[in-house]
Amino acid sequence: MTTPVCTSASTVAVFPTFSSYVRARGPVLLRTARSLSANPNDAEDLLQTALTKTYVAWDRIEDHRALDGYVRRALINTRTSQWRKRKVDEFAVDELPEPDPLPAPDPAELQGLRDAMWRAVMRLPARQRAMVVLRYYEDLSEAQTAEVMEVSIGTVKSAVSRALAKLREDPGLTMLSA
Repeated sequence: MTTPVCTSASTVAVFPTFSSYVRARGPVLLRTARSLSANPNDAEDLLQTALTKTYVAWDRIEDHRALDGYVRRALINTRTSQWRKRKVDEFAVDELPEPDPLPAPDPAELQGLRDAMWRAVMRLPARQRAMVVLRYYEDLSEAQTAEVMEVSIGTVKSAVSRALAKLREDPGLTMLSA
């Protein structure tokens, strides 16, 4: 079977065998492989792999005028597979690259913060306090909080928003953050 391949817009080359195709189109295909790989040796290996796949499928390729496209697709697919399978090297080092852990907070300071937060929550109006407790201490959703409080979801959203604004401005909490 002869294989015509477009080498330019006006002429068509005919390649009766795989070897004649590789001899004629090898340099062009190698340039394509080099554009896919930074290392020239890797590009040659990539081309060899793609040509091996093409050789195996030579008799199944129906349109031999599209051989360049077939080989280019094999190059791209092979390169993508290599990229996906690449090995990530691990190196032993004397010092771990992780940053030093932050010092553990003082338990007394944490308890003081919890107490100040709870005192601030207790200063909220009863309805806002109940919604904040349900939303953030009991971890209920807005819909669940609305169902428990027998109000609409919008009411929960607005009441919780106002409550959080009051907590942000609470003098007992702003002193702790400064």
